[in-house]
Amino acid sequence: MLPCSSKRQILTYVLTWTIYASAYLLRKPLGVIKTDLISIYNLSPQVLGWLDSCYLLPYAFFSIIYGNLGDKYGNRKILTCCLICMGLSMISFGYWSSPMAFGILLFINGSAQANLWSNCVKSLSDWYEPEKRATIFGIWGTCIFAGGIMGTTLAVQLQKAFPGEIKMVFVVPSIWVIILAVVVYIFLRSPTEVRVPVVQTDKESLLPVAEQTLPTQRNLNILETWRLRMVPELCWTMFGMKLVRYCLYMWLPMYLNQNLNYSKAEAGMFSTLYEIGGVVGSASIGLFIDKVMRGNTYMGVFVLLTLSTSALCLFQLTSQCGMVMNAIFLFLAGAGSSGPDAVISGSLAVEIGTRENAQSAVSGLINGFGSLGAILEGPFIAMVLTYFGWSGTFYVMVLLTFLSAISIARPAFQK
Repeated sequence: MLPCSSKRQILTYVLTWTIYASAYLLRKPLGVIKTDLISIYNLSPQVLGWLDSCYLLPYAFFSIIYGNLGDKYGNRKILTCCLICMGLSMISFGYWSSPMAFGILLFINGSAQANLWSNCVKSLSDWYEPEKRATIFGIWGTCIFAGGIMGTTLAVQLQKAFPGEIKMVFVVPSIWVIILAVVVYIFLRSPTEVRVPVVQTDKESLLPVAEQTLPTQRNLNILETWRLRMVPELCWTMFGMKLVRYCLYMWLPMYLNQNLNYSKAEAGMFSTLYEIGGVVGSASIGLFIDKVMRGNTYMGVFVLLTLSTSALCLFQLTSQCGMVMNAIFLFLAGAGSSGPDAVISGSLAVEIGTRENAQSAVSGLINGFGSLGAILEGPFIAMVLTYFGWSGTFYVMVLLTFLSAISIARPAFQK
C-alpha cells in the first residue's frame, strides 16, 4: 500500500495536470472557429487579431503583477476562483454577436487563466524533491500540449456536430471547468495542510512537520523578482517561444485551410501535430537533459530551440510537398519549441524562486513575460500576413524562434 505522501504526490500531480490541460479547452476553440467568425459575423483578420490580444493582454498583465497571489493566499483558493471565473465567462460566448462582447468575455477569461500556471507549479513543486523536478515538470508539462490537442479535437467535433453556430463549442468545456473547480477545492492540499513532511534539500526533510523551519515568506515585487539571477534570460526566451506558439495555435488551422487547401476539419486536426510534438518533447526533455546534456538544463533548452528553428524553416520550404513532409517538420517544430516550456517556467523557475520562497512570483513573472510576446501575436501576425503573406509570416516565426535560442545561449554555455 502506498504511503500517504506518495498518494498525495499522485493526486496533486493528476489534479494540477488536469487543471492546466482543461484551460486549453477554453483557449483553443478561438483558433478553430476563426473561419466561422469570418463567415458568420464578417470579422476581418485584424479584428480576429485584436480578439487574440483581448485574451492575451490580461493573461500577461495579471501573471506578472499578481503572480505572487498563491504565495500570499494559498494555491487551492486561487486555483478554485480562477476555474470558476473561466467557466462563467465563456459559457455564454456563442450567444453573442458583437466583437466588443467577444472581447470582454475573452478579457475575463484571460484574467482568470493568468494565475493557473504559477499556482499549479507551486502546488506540484511542494511535493517533489529538487533533484527530481526537471524530470517531473518535463512529464507534467505534457498538460500544455495534451490540453491543446483535447481542446482542438473537442472544438472540431462540436463544430461538426452543430454546424453554423458556435454556442456548444464553449458551453461544454465551460461546464467541465466549473465542475473541476469544485473537485480542486475539495481535494487539492499542500504538505503542511495534511501534515506530511515538507520537501527540503537538507536534513530538515527528516523532521516532523511541527519541527520543520520554513523559509520566511516574501512577497517580491516585479523589479526584485526581475533582478534575481537568470530571470531576465528566461523571460526573454519565453517571450519568443510563446509568441511563436500562439501564432501557430491561433493561425495554423487557417493557414492549412487557405494556403494548403486542407478542409476545415482536416486543418483543425492536422494542426494538432504541433502539439503532439510538444507532448513528446516535454515528456522526453528530462531524460534528454539528464542523459545527453549531462544535467545542463540550459544547454538542453538551447539545443531544442535550435532544432525548432530548423524545422519551422523546412516546414515552410517543403509546404507544397505533401502531408507527410508537413507532418514531420510540424512535429519536430513542436517538440523543439514547446518541449522546454514547462522546464523553463517550471523547474528552473522553482529553482530560482526557492531561494526567496517566492516560487509563484518567479514562475508567474517568467510565464507572464512570455505572454507579452503572445499579446503581440494577434495584431503583429495579422499585419505581417496582410503585407507579406503566409510565407513572410513563417519566416518571421523562424527568426523569433532563433532569437529565443540566442536569449538562453549565454547561461547555456556558462553552465
